[in-house]
Amino acid sequence: MGEFWPVPDVLAYLAGRWSVARSVRDLASGAQGEFSGTTVFRPEEAGGLLHHESGTFVWQGVARPAERTLRFLPGPDGAADVRFADGRPFHDLDLTSGRYVADHPCAADLYRGEFTVRDADHWRTGWRVRGPAKDLVLRTDYAREG
Repeated sequence: MGEFWPVPDVLAYLAGRWSVARSVRDLASGAQGEFSGTTVFRPEEAGGLLHHESGTFVWQGVARPAERTLRFLPGPDGAADVRFADGRPFHDLDLTSGRYVADHPCAADLYRGEFTVRDADHWRTGWRVRGPAKDLVLRTDYAREG
């Protein structure tokens, strides 16, 4: 098998509970942080998955609770249409090759995400955020629980 693990149906793959470990680096200031917690992808009545992430974010030694919610809607040919909790578009996600790159322009910033699947129980995201006031790298590892 190659470097990436192909996923024919992203919603079927993501469904369930995942442990999350994320590193955050501000390349401009050198500040670093980390998030640890869980992400649950559960079915929604209208179709797709509700993604809820919760845990602890430590930024420069200060720990705070953190959470976010996204919606993963069915897309064409096993892909997903990822939306913010309020329904605004975020990005598409097609893991049929085991790897996908997505862009999300946000005001003056550009978020570029790379999604890679290692196997049936492990996947990773890397976001590079650039803009007039942002220069960040975020790396997140997911491991399926139970």
